[in-house]
Amino acid sequence: MSSPELNLADNWEFTELWVDPTASPPYVLILLGDNSGNSCIYDPAQNYQIVFASSSYEEAKLWLLEDEYERVERRLQVEAA
Repeated sequence: MSSPELNLADNWEFTELWVDPTASPPYVLILLGDNSGNSCIYDPAQNYQIVFASSSYEEAKLWLLEDEYERVERRLQVEAA
């Protein structure tokens, strides 16, 4: 049985970009969420490795806010087929 984190990249419902505006250039992380509430944060600078996984969006968001990341305003949604 595979973990929710491994399936999330294929079954995501939305994605958000988060940046650390204090870094130069700004450091970017990607949050993916699925319709079950699972969330994973990926680091593009580390070959898209998962740096944090959670069973709730709120927990993932708090992890990012704790490190002073800011969400890029627009959320990208999956379009229904």
